[in-house]
Amino acid sequence: MSGGLLVAGTTSDAGKSVVTAGICRWLVRQGVKVAPFKAQNMSLNSFVTREGAEIGRAQAMQAQACRVEPTALMNPVLLKPGGEQSSQVVLLGKPVGELSARGYHGGRQQKLLGTVLDCLAELRSTYDAVICEGAGSPAEINLRRTDIVNMGIARGARLPVLVVGDIDRGGVFASFFGTLALLSPEDQELVAGFLVNKFRGDVSLLEPGLDMLHGLTGRSTYGVLPFRHGLGIDEEDGLRVSLRGAVRESTVAPPVGEDVLRVAVCAVPLMSNFTDVDALAAEPGVVVRFVDRPEELTDADLVVVPGTRGTVRALEWLRERGLARALVSRAAQGRPVLGICGGFQLLGEHIEDDVESRRGHVDGLGLLPVRVRFAREKTLTRPRGEALGERVEGYEIHHGVAEVTGGEGFISDDGGHSLDGCRVGAVWGTHWHGSLESDGFRRAFLREVAAAAGRRFVPAPDTSFAALREEQLDRLGDLIEQHADTDALWRLIESGAPQGLPFIPPGAPA
Repeated sequence: MSGGLLVAGTTSDAGKSVVTAGICRWLVRQGVKVAPFKAQNMSLNSFVTREGAEIGRAQAMQAQACRVEPTALMNPVLLKPGGEQSSQVVLLGKPVGELSARGYHGGRQQKLLGTVLDCLAELRSTYDAVICEGAGSPAEINLRRTDIVNMGIARGARLPVLVVGDIDRGGVFASFFGTLALLSPEDQELVAGFLVNKFRGDVSLLEPGLDMLHGLTGRSTYGVLPFRHGLGIDEEDGLRVSLRGAVRESTVAPPVGEDVLRVAVCAVPLMSNFTDVDALAAEPGVVVRFVDRPEELTDADLVVVPGTRGTVRALEWLRERGLARALVSRAAQGRPVLGICGGFQLLGEHIEDDVESRRGHVDGLGLLPVRVRFAREKTLTRPRGEALGERVEGYEIHHGVAEVTGGEGFISDDGGHSLDGCRVGAVWGTHWHGSLESDGFRRAFLREVAAAAGRRFVPAPDTSFAALREEQLDRLGDLIEQHADTDALWRLIESGAPQGLPFIPPGAPA
């Protein structure tokens, strides 16, 4: 096999990321050497590769579905929103500046087409197949001229296109037809067919509509995937804990101890890497929810202040909503609080920010003896260390540099020297994303939380976060294998879009 495929969608959140991961896992189980690719990703949920490059977390999980190490080639352009009007542009894993939406779409984006095509070509020279993911919809006619992630990349690399539609939302037939009919003749000839996602019920009732769709468009439907709870891999954005859904829909052992542990996550603005709490949600007896009101912290045994692309803005939001007072009160009572990355920074004494918010000196919550200065260079690392007597791994993505002036160190090296973070009583802070995925450390941390909260909670001794992820990816592969026309899909990846597909008017506006 030597080929590729672009998985597009009728809308955002149609299931492109999940379908791409499922196809990748199905192919790798057939012995195919496969890689994922997304030319441009807009997300605050990112990951750091071994070489220190920042990419979208969805592509890192798709690489795991392929059983390969993620690289910057798999997501050459990452946009990290900093507000309604601007984003940080990360090119080949490194930040290159801030741009407004107008500035990016007005010229910068199109200039990157050659770069993303080169990255895709390099992957295709190394792997048997590359499964690409689009963004939003390929029929966003206002953006087609500068597109580098949907039909722009399909045309540039001559990739066949499979359009995914979420039937659970309704209107999937109109979405399929309308998406195709708004593309130019040159774009339409690459659209091979459709894939229905999230179907509930009897497929035989859907088949007349699929036959009519084929008659109207000349395109086949390559599969109807049933609705399944908890199948999401790491999301690009949104408030959802993916593994919590997977665990709750399967048979889960009851809590080992007598009590459950309640975790409240402050839903701060521009929240980044909210998947840090997935590992907590995977634990039997741990209940995780996102909150935005101070009264929702009352019964929480642990409050997590997660990462954010806007530390100062998040700090102001906490104060405006009364959550800051609630956090200070918790700390005074010895009740557990954990700050991660931006959440760690705002728990400190003060912040000097001439980079992200450009607000200069800003007072923090004062719960940790930490002073933060924002540097222009971004820290991007994959560190390892020890905390609470257990090995811990994570990844760092931040401009803020923390100076710890007191308290206890949180994470140390093998020699006991502090590497990161700080602890004062039941308040912890760390820059390390993903640290809770280290099973031994997570269990030790939950034991500390339970003791401080006065809960008779005992972590399960055998929960493996990595194994749960693998099970989840295998379920995605099973969906493709069992509910897609894999023979037709194989031919599509290997040989490209069928010849002679009809043009459906009116096509793209002139």
